[in-house]
Amino acid sequence: MPEPILQIAGLEKTYPGRGAAPPVKALENVDLEIRKGEIFALLGPNGAGKTTLIGAVCGLVRPTGGEIRAFGMNLAHDWRKVRARIGLVPQEMAIDIFDTVHRAVTYSRGLFGRPSDPGRVEEILRALSLWDKKDAQLRMLSGGMKRRVLIAKALAHDPDLLFLDEPTAGVDVELRRDMWEQIDKLRDQGVTIILTTHYIEEAEEMADRVGVIDKGRILLVDDKDTIMRSLGRTEARFTLDAALSAIPASLAREGLSLSEDGLALVYRGGDGAGGGKRAVAEIAQTLARESIGYSAIDAHESSLEDIFVNLVKDRPEIAA
Repeated sequence: MPEPILQIAGLEKTYPGRGAAPPVKALENVDLEIRKGEIFALLGPNGAGKTTLIGAVCGLVRPTGGEIRAFGMNLAHDWRKVRARIGLVPQEMAIDIFDTVHRAVTYSRGLFGRPSDPGRVEEILRALSLWDKKDAQLRMLSGGMKRRVLIAKALAHDPDLLFLDEPTAGVDVELRRDMWEQIDKLRDQGVTIILTTHYIEEAEEMADRVGVIDKGRILLVDDKDTIMRSLGRTEARFTLDAALSAIPASLAREGLSLSEDGLALVYRGGDGAGGGKRAVAEIAQTLARESIGYSAIDAHESSLEDIFVNLVKDRPEIAA
């Protein structure tokens, strides 16, 4: 198993309340290890603690408790050394709109103590389709192109660990696809990538592992395929030709129900390893054997988004 590049243990962050409001616990006892060279997707609803967690690792948020170690170093003791090896593409566009693309990226490289390297800056800008815009002021760029500049700035000092906080928010489909191609290339180059995204289908396609955070707590961390196998479900709806008053004994099984009007059988169950598909096939065979006519089957497997929604819904609030 690849060595961990980032180790977080017992991380806590509590913000003081405003006025008479109680303190707000943004992170509670977060434990997390990130493997070198992986793409890790951190999923969670708004306010779940994703940006606070990223800010703590990048030195932008001071934790209330716990420990962060990156590249074998303690962040509290070796902050400058650690931060020099981390890139961050923030959710908010904090940029000097009168700066040019080339100057902004070159400045970011020098900010982290890297020597001047016009060739490397050109390579980054070309990879992100920004070279023809190198002399343009940032205020003249579209929102999608500004997002590319943020990625270029984060890559300018050749980080070993790259954080992408909602990197494709507000970006059109074509630009989003181009960005993911670049992210895939970075992974091939050995860069470790941690991303948050509202586009869960992107995490399902790109990530090696997935973590789910809600109300400051980590609910789940595992390989994406393992999550799909263990928490995935099959749902199938059989539209019947004639209404049933009850489910026949020959069809009775866990997860099968009859609609209120008796015109549909609905199955929910199985797992991501194919058990649900087998159950649906057996139900269809039994319907045929019992001469119970049906006109349609609508079946689908759980997506990562379905699993995510089920994990975070109806969770209690953290007590302050």
